[in-house]
Amino acid sequence: MRVVGVDGEMLGVMSSREAIHMASDLGLDLVEIAAAADPPVCKILDVGKYKYEIQKKKNEARKKQKVIEVKEIKMRPGIDEHDYQVKMRSMRRFLEEGDKVKVTIRFRGRELVHQDLGLRVLDRVRGELDEVGKVEQMPRIEGRQMVMVITSR
Repeated sequence: MRVVGVDGEMLGVMSSREAIHMASDLGLDLVEIAAAADPPVCKILDVGKYKYEIQKKKNEARKKQKVIEVKEIKMRPGIDEHDYQVKMRSMRRFLEEGDKVKVTIRFRGRELVHQDLGLRVLDRVRGELDEVGKVEQMPRIEGRQMVMVITSR
């Protein structure tokens, strides 16, 4: 096996018995780094410290990744213009932050007969958010509501 020393210097190719003896003389452990290599690469180091460093790298990588959330915006088929603009600002902000937006049109009573009104509102939303987002799920009916999902570009 190829052995790497404590400071990263190459100690050369030696038998496993020699490498283990050398590591125990230093009061450290012999850890296999690359098993697939020919010959396998082992390093003399402190196992506890090695595991700690690996865990630290994993935690750092987890911190840097962005969790995509699904934000829901609820509207009605006869939404007023000002309310619509307020919700559009929120949707635009969510998409720019990298989240998904689930736009829900809720129908009450006999509004369910006029699904074309809800579809018009969703088409308008799709048209206005075209430059910051794309439709992941086209409008569909789920019970008494119509749902569309938009993701950021």
